[in-house]
Amino acid sequence: MEYGLSFPDTYQEAPFHDPNWQLVRVKGSRKAFLWIYERNGYINLNVKVNPEWRDFWRRAYPSVTAAYHHNKEHWNTIILDGTVPDAEIRRMIAESYDLITDTPTRRIYEAVKQIPRGKVATYGQIAELAGDRKMARAVGNALHKNPDPDAVPCYRVVNAKGELAGEFAFGGEGAQARLLEADGIEVVGGKVDLEKYGM
Repeated sequence: MEYGLSFPDTYQEAPFHDPNWQLVRVKGSRKAFLWIYERNGYINLNVKVNPEWRDFWRRAYPSVTAAYHHNKEHWNTIILDGTVPDAEIRRMIAESYDLITDTPTRRIYEAVKQIPRGKVATYGQIAELAGDRKMARAVGNALHKNPDPDAVPCYRVVNAKGELAGEFAFGGEGAQARLLEADGIEVVGGKVDLEKYGM
């Protein structure tokens, strides 16, 4: 619940005269992206899911199932029985929020997809492509919780000096350099030459 309410413009509601059901909605559209309820002795979460990811989550964790009381094509249920890591639960909630709202995060991911193989872009460039050059920090946050690193090549984003992320979220230390080198980009001392490889 607390994590769901950490997103911008969200609020909690219990609309069914049943305290067992709590919703986290987005202000304005009033759309719910997180449903919280108890069933069979466990707290359950219903989250909206991209159909491309729906089956991946269900295969990865037996406690992620086709949604209870929801459209099973677009929603999953996460049973909080301790078998799904917290980071993955947060990732699924964040994805649900992004699907319900037209967020800067979604625009950031679309901008990152435009970086061609063999090139890099800075956080500032991606912020500008996403419509607001002041949100370079938001770019870093969005890329750190990237739900689909295969489709959104966040490893092609570097800082204004061409430096790689110290803590690359996908694959750990050295992974970003390896991925860039596989693209044909030279990495020297944790840096990329922006004159040569900048988008």
